[in-house]
Amino acid sequence: MSLSQNEIIQRIADLQNEHSELDEIIAVLIKTGEVDELKIKRLKKRKLLIKDMMICYENMLIPDIDA
Repeated sequence: MSLSQNEIIQRIADLQNEHSELDEIIAVLIKTGEVDELKIKRLKKRKLLIKDMMICYENMLIPDIDA
């Protein structure tokens, strides 16, 4: 399956939004102290996965250059 450039850009934007939302959620949970460390670690791990996915999609936008 090949994605168009617009589809890739949209997926990156969606992932950036999810990444930001997770960042806000983690900050609130840490501030309130009402959640266990395991849940925070899982959210942080999800955040890292999203970051990796964004990098993969961004690399799809870089054209191949013959060396």
